[in-house]
Formats: sequence, structure tokens, C-alpha cells
Amino acid sequence: MSECNHDCSSCSENCASREQSRESFLVPQNELSNVKNVIGVVSGKGGVGKSLVTSLLAAIMQRRGYKTAILDADVTGPSIPKTFGITEKAEGSDMGIVPVFSKTGIEIMSVNLLLEDETEPVVWRGPVIAGTVKQFWQDVIWNDVDYMFVDMPPGTGDVPLTVFQSLPVAGIIVVTSPQELVGMIVEKAVKMAGMMDIPVLGVVENMASFKCPDCGKVHRIFGESHVEEIAEKYGIPTTASIPIDAEIAEKCDEGRIEECKGDWLDPIADTLAEKLG
Repeated sequence: MSECNHDCSSCSENCASREQSRESFLVPQNELSNVKNVIGVVSGKGGVGKSLVTSLLAAIMQRRGYKTAILDADVTGPSIPKTFGITEKAEGSDMGIVPVFSKTGIEIMSVNLLLEDETEPVVWRGPVIAGTVKQFWQDVIWNDVDYMFVDMPPGTGDVPLTVFQSLPVAGIIVVTSPQELVGMIVEKAVKMAGMMDIPVLGVVENMASFKCPDCGKVHRIFGESHVEEIAEKYGIPTTASIPIDAEIAEKCDEGRIEECKGDWLDPIADTLAEKLG
């Protein structure tokens, strides 16, 4: 491109220059870390359950015998510690920051684990937020981690671009809900991943349906599913659906997400184990 300034850090074009230079933007891990696979969990808009999917996937893979971790890159809206019932703070030394462990041993790092008051708002500009995400990768001592799930903020802005360029992302999971408008926005996230040459490993449709506890009838409150259409259009290998379930919400609110034993995300977990394990 004639107008290219060769600053790939501020550009999402998929060109030859990017192919040649992508590795040069990767930020090294802490010398004491060992992370094998990094999976981004993204959504085109907020409120579709991205943090829920991140938490459930980490818990499922941990139950399957893998060592998992969560890097909470949603710096201005962190919810991962609350979901896991974590109230203690992260500590550090000259060697780096030590992540906090969940009840089942999932390693977690979030800005809320560094703030004195978890309700204190993080009012930072984009470059500072992006730098924080890099520090979570480089300065935190991640132990032998088989799968790290990065909970991204919604959209296609600074943080997703920083993660895609700075971390060795092996693939992404896209989270959506049944509304047609959301499906359109999700396509933006899928196309961004394509621009960055990062494979989309699966699509998860949250709030897909509601089963009446009295009569057993299934209702699609937010409309008919579009997840299969999106997956077929972009050649995404795996789809999964999560219903509206009061038990899920209750366990999230109480910090007991690891106790959710539903099989909703098993197809995604199978794909991760098959393609990356």
C-alpha cells in the first residue's frame, strides 16, 4: 500500500509487511513462565457472556486434567475474580507477579487483583490499558500452563489488537447471542481475526434458549439461532450453545463457577484438545 507507514502496531491490514513482521511484535513471556497455548475469547459487543464462556472453558479443561489460566484483558470491566469468588490480592517480587489460584488451581490475573478496592473504576486511556495487558503477559509468572484463556473486552479496538499482535495467540473463540444484530457485529470480530491471520476455533451462542421448568417446553426468547449460519459462512469448525439457566447465574454471582458441570461447551473443549493438545 502506497500510504503504508510500516507501523503495524496501529494497523489491522493483512498485507505482506504484516506477514513478515508479526513475530517482531510478540512480547516474550516472563523467563519463569511456560504457557503452551493462548486462546482469545472475543465478542463483537458487550453483554453476550464472554467472561462466562472464558470461565467455563478454563474450568472444563482443568477438570480434564490440563493446567489452565485466565488473563483478564478486560481491564476496565474485570469480572473474572468475582466469578471465581477470589478476594485475595496478587503479590509479587523482583522476579515478577504471582497469579492468584482458584479453588481448583486455575491461575488468574486481573486488574481487580491489584486494586485495593475492587469497586474503584479504572479510568485509563487506551495505551495505558494496552500496556497493562502486555505486563500481565510479560511480568506475571505463569507456571506450566497448557491453555491460557484471554478474556478480551468487547469490540475490535486497542486491546484485541494488542493481544493479537503481542501474544502468541493460537486461535480465538467468538461469543455471540441469537439476535441478528449481534450476529452482524460478531462477523466484525471474525473478519478482524482473519486480517490478523488468527484462526477462529469455535463460536459459542449464549442465552440460546430457555427450558420451562414446569412444562419442559423450550423457548427461544431472543429469537432463532444464527450460529450455524455464521460458522458455515466463515468455515468455523465448531459451535456450541449455552441456555438461559438460573443455576449458571447463581453460581457466577456466588463465585462458584467451577461447580457448573453442564456439557454445553464440550464440543469447544474437544476442538481445543484435538487441534492444540
